[in-house]
Amino acid sequence: MVKDPVCGMVVDPATAEKAADYEGKTYYFCTPGCQTAFEEAPEKYLEQAGTDGGTHKGVVPEGG
Repeated sequence: MVKDPVCGMVVDPATAEKAADYEGKTYYFCTPGCQTAFEEAPEKYLEQAGTDGGTHKGVVPEGG
């Protein structure tokens, strides 16, 4: 299981609706809307990942 970097929802990569590659890593999303938001500003969501603020608790890249 991995976290959607946009909303923080836990997603199963095997059944994720959407995925996107960024800087050699694959990120999985719960909905097409989250994928679109990530693709428009990936740095914004990756900067928020791992912080205690908001709903973005972290990103687990494929195989991580």
